[in-house]
Amino acid sequence: MCPESIEPSRAEVRRAQILDAAADCFRQHGFHGASIAQISKSAGMSPGHIYHYFENKEAIISAIVASDLERFLTLTAEIRSACNVREAMLARVAEGIDQCLDHQTAGLKLEIVPEASRNPHVAEIVRSADQVCRESLMLTIRDTRHAAGHVDDDATLAAMVEVFVAMFEGLQIRTIRNPDIDRGIVIRLFQSALAALLDQTP
Repeated sequence: MCPESIEPSRAEVRRAQILDAAADCFRQHGFHGASIAQISKSAGMSPGHIYHYFENKEAIISAIVASDLERFLTLTAEIRSACNVREAMLARVAEGIDQCLDHQTAGLKLEIVPEASRNPHVAEIVRSADQVCRESLMLTIRDTRHAAGHVDDDATLAAMVEVFVAMFEGLQIRTIRNPDIDRGIVIRLFQSALAALLDQTP
């Protein structure tokens, strides 16, 4: 096998290594408190290697957000391809809640949000990804409600998306404030709330 054919895989491993190290540093020290030197030490490579893959910390955040977006788009595509979109959506709620209630995941996402409120470049990264997420979720909810005989305008679907997203993002805050949340009960109640939202007649 020639070197060119294995280099992309090696690059992907290095990038993932940097992103994992950066995520840990952002959680521990905050975006401003985490330096490239700290990230390089955590990743076990020189600062020069970090800069080879990422121009700065904002580029690292962009890659973290892009990775989250890719996972979300894959999830919603899988749900829309199911025979029963509504049941598939309700069934996958548990997976989403587990992610939201994971302290490491929640801590990182809650670190990025305040930075977006101060930094216009990070704000653009976060808002662009959020728009793509909302569009994909809007299609998923539309397909679910269309199968049940509902015909909704874009404003109604957009409002449903906002409520849905707010429920998930609220869990990220709650798991920081109350790490002893009973996930089993929350999942069941969340599924009931989502079912009511999907069946709602505006």
